[in-house]
Amino acid sequence: MASSRPNFTGQIPRSSGRGRPLAVALLMLAFCLSGCAGSPVDNATIGSLPPLQLGDATLTVADAANRVPRAELLSVDEPMRQFVARYTIDQSDQRLRLMSLHQAVRGAGGLDMQYDPSAEGSAREVFQRGFANCLSYANLFVALAREAGLDARYQWVEVRPQWSRVGERVQVGLHVNVLVRLPNGTHYMVDIDPLPARKIAASRELSDAEAEALYYNNIAMDALGRRELATAWYYLVQALQLSPANAHLWVNLGALYRSNGQHRQAEQSYLQALDLDGSEYSAMTNLAVLYGLEGRLQEQAHWLGRVDRHRQANPYYHAWQGDEAAAAGNWPAALTHYDRAVALLADDGHLLFSRGLIHYRLGDLDAAALDMERAIDVASLQTEIGDYRRQLDAVRKAQLAGAGLSATPRGA
Repeated sequence: MASSRPNFTGQIPRSSGRGRPLAVALLMLAFCLSGCAGSPVDNATIGSLPPLQLGDATLTVADAANRVPRAELLSVDEPMRQFVARYTIDQSDQRLRLMSLHQAVRGAGGLDMQYDPSAEGSAREVFQRGFANCLSYANLFVALAREAGLDARYQWVEVRPQWSRVGERVQVGLHVNVLVRLPNGTHYMVDIDPLPARKIAASRELSDAEAEALYYNNIAMDALGRRELATAWYYLVQALQLSPANAHLWVNLGALYRSNGQHRQAEQSYLQALDLDGSEYSAMTNLAVLYGLEGRLQEQAHWLGRVDRHRQANPYYHAWQGDEAAAAGNWPAALTHYDRAVALLADDGHLLFSRGLIHYRLGDLDAAALDMERAIDVASLQTEIGDYRRQLDAVRKAQLAGAGLSATPRGA
């Protein structure tokens, strides 16, 4: 992700008469995680993992127990306590306390925290060095916010998938930020590298243990990239022991096995990921690649078919096709693709708004206004609502102009 200043986005409560708080996020979560109803996985399952065979060495789950020091991601020291006290002690209101703390972390007069995508670490390490990636920044802010008496939690954010121009490859981004809940029901997302709301496909809270598992997973994947397979094994096993139901970790375990030439173990790991989450796209594509390498063409064709059906059932795939058509100036085709996307996910504010823009380009102002009104109704972020209302105002002015009317000035 591109570097940016730390940021937080307020999420406003909505009245019961118009819209529903977090409606879009909850509906998207139901879509993206609808397959997560497989057999439960516990530490007994992790304990029986096939060992990693490295030449003459056999690495077992037990070997990992003493090789990975337990991270203390949220521990604070006296300088951190003094920092929190200095910037929040005079703030009895939790919202002001949050804002003061955030400004102190991001501001040049405070920590002046900088983004570095490779900067893993605990809250104390980040506090001392002044740069972090999304997960290590979350470690820092959760620790400081809790020290300030705020209800701060990790949040898993799933980025909308991005397809290649031929629609055959997909990149699924995962991101971690902080969710702070205030007593009045308002909540804020705090992030060192904020995502535009339109790019967020789903979000859910993470337990501290799940966040720690992601920390170990990142170390494991860095090690795998350097072909340090033993280190990757130790850290990935530790991650799975903390978060055994995380399908993404099982896909990464499969990648480790496959990298080591253990294809049957890789296959089992990918299938375990799909048992946990039947919509796990990476597991499907990795199985297709594995079977292709082994010449198991019938099984490869099966999983390629599953991949295609998954893609066709994904509203963001059709939205991507619509964006491609719009970029080529083919607005009727763009509308067809967005109609499919909205049919699959009817209460997604960004999909509705994007379709409204297409209607606007096609000259159908009534349809454009209707989609934008619906987008405003389901949106929950202030920035989204403001953007949608400004465009809706432009559409309404165009409607009045087309009807030969003029807008009545306010207060007239």
